[in-house]
Amino acid sequence: MTASSIPSYQAKDIKILEGLEPVRKRPGMYIGSTDSKGLHHLAKEILDNAVDEAIAGYGKTIQMFRTATTPEAIKLANIKEIGEQAITVVDNGRGIPVEMHPTGVSALEIVMTKLHAGGKFEETAYKASGGLHGVGSSAVNALSSFMQVVVKRGGKYYYQAYARGNPKAKVTEITEKKVLELFAHQVKDFLNYETGTLVQFIPDPTIFSATKFSELTLKQVIKDRAYLMAGIYFQFIDEIEDTQQHFYFEGGIKSLVEHLNGGKKVLHPVFYTSGDWQDETTKKHIGAEIAIQYNDSYLEKVDSYVNVINTADGGTHINGFRLGLSRVIRDYAEKNNLLKEKEGFNAEDLREGLTAVVFVKMPANDLQFESQTKAKLNNNEAQSAVYQIFKDAFQTYLEENPNAGRVIVSKVMLSARARLAARAAKDAVVRKGVLDGASLPGKLADCQNRDPAESEIYIVEGDSAGGSAKQGRDRKFQAIFPLRGKILNTERARLDKLVASEEIKNLIIALGAGIGETFDESKLRYHRIILMNDADVDGEHITTLGLTFFFRHMPEIVEAGYLYVALPPLYKITVSKNSRYVYSDEEKETVLKEFKQEKIAGSIGIQRYKGLGEMNPEQLWNTTMNPETRIIKKITIDDAGKADRTFSTLMGEDVPPRKKFIQTRAKMAEIDV
Repeated sequence: MTASSIPSYQAKDIKILEGLEPVRKRPGMYIGSTDSKGLHHLAKEILDNAVDEAIAGYGKTIQMFRTATTPEAIKLANIKEIGEQAITVVDNGRGIPVEMHPTGVSALEIVMTKLHAGGKFEETAYKASGGLHGVGSSAVNALSSFMQVVVKRGGKYYYQAYARGNPKAKVTEITEKKVLELFAHQVKDFLNYETGTLVQFIPDPTIFSATKFSELTLKQVIKDRAYLMAGIYFQFIDEIEDTQQHFYFEGGIKSLVEHLNGGKKVLHPVFYTSGDWQDETTKKHIGAEIAIQYNDSYLEKVDSYVNVINTADGGTHINGFRLGLSRVIRDYAEKNNLLKEKEGFNAEDLREGLTAVVFVKMPANDLQFESQTKAKLNNNEAQSAVYQIFKDAFQTYLEENPNAGRVIVSKVMLSARARLAARAAKDAVVRKGVLDGASLPGKLADCQNRDPAESEIYIVEGDSAGGSAKQGRDRKFQAIFPLRGKILNTERARLDKLVASEEIKNLIIALGAGIGETFDESKLRYHRIILMNDADVDGEHITTLGLTFFFRHMPEIVEAGYLYVALPPLYKITVSKNSRYVYSDEEKETVLKEFKQEKIAGSIGIQRYKGLGEMNPEQLWNTTMNPETRIIKKITIDDAGKADRTFSTLMGEDVPPRKKFIQTRAKMAEIDV
């Protein structure tokens, strides 16, 4: 490159993004993404401002509305492109200050239009805010096509509206009548509050790929916070679906633990404690709430939160909890002679069947996270706080409740013995080379491609379906693995039991990535693992068994998005030379009406497929295996806790929860004769 061809780079080329412009230019830096996840992050930010007030001890009621964008809002916004839906959050907190700031602008306008501005930095303001950088409200404003705020303070109402972050006018006092005109029945309760804040925003379609909010996602966001905020009343009003739901948990995280253990056999009542700890050096206070309960499963479920932030990767507060748990249970077991000679347990044994929630509350300006995603807490003082608060209270609880103490120690020791037995079985497996993938199972009809990203494997039940699938597949990238009958219910199975099952052992070898501690995603031979079974009750049961196996023992495959379920057709409808495959009874009725409306001559033939084996290879390829025409569902875990409870209910040993689950959800029973 010659000197003359080098682009000019001078002081004038340095861009300074003013006001909220940085947020609009690089939204991912502030909300993570501009897809559905980022869209819902906007709602979380505004909701959490209301929650912050409740955490600080102000306000007991929080409402969220989902509404369609109104003509009035479109007129007020006065811009060409505006989102389809609006979110309104109403609280009875103190109300955002509206007085003039020393900068000469209303404090409300500063909070809504300036980055790193807010009341969460002062020690005396928000003691346990979820916000960290003071960009919540202003970032939402920047990414909204329209936003309007009403503050009630001193018996007066103050209003300001914004378009893409820019104020439409100065903060002005408005009448109660005007508030009603702007928001109608959304302010029914707000008008009766002494103080409060109402924020409504409409996301910007030029920023987001979609501007429709998910009712289920919004309800889950609210429900999560309702569990954390014991005694705070949350209400979700969906004016689009004309539904509303109320969330109030007097027990707080104690109720959450009971919810997480739903469908499981619990071993003792929920233990709950809360307390306040002061750092001797800084004199700052940290509050903590901890609730735990053991069940008879092999799995651990520990949820952790810092203020309203879900720390999915744990952090120092979880380290403190685990240290306290280990110390108390070990001391209790030794003190009461509950350990046999040469017996012991480790941290892994303490985790089996443990359900816990650890909720830490600390000043927002002190929070230290491992990354911008706030998934892991790094504050060392949080470890000391949780350890001390939990250890002292749990120690007292076990002394005062010896039955709970003994059953917990018995559970831990049972886990320890099972761990040793499983390790011995695993060592034997490794010594024999059973799972090292040296020789693929003979029943596997492998594909020619060796690139996992371009390869897929169909797991089918029965030789008949397997035969059709082998003949109908594309050998270049599709492998077939037939199972013989229903596989083992692996809901409560350990590794030694898994490898004792010939079908599951061969499946593990065919996939090539190992299992448990030895699982290595880089060795996985297929990036599309497709469960393909008959479209009847037995087929759905076999699919459920398969999903249980992957969810419980190869969760990495589900998390990576490699697991799918094939949807074979239920019927083939033929009129003259016209034929259609349909996948449900509802679709069948629709297709029959279409044929009648088109007045196609000839009698109608309806073929019901009771199994994949009834299809010839060509039909199976066209309907269920051809990437151009097939329907397959990717299995994801948007709500891991809900999935865990569902599997425990459907695949666990207790019949009553399963019976209740089926009775409350069943609409119609079909009997194949």
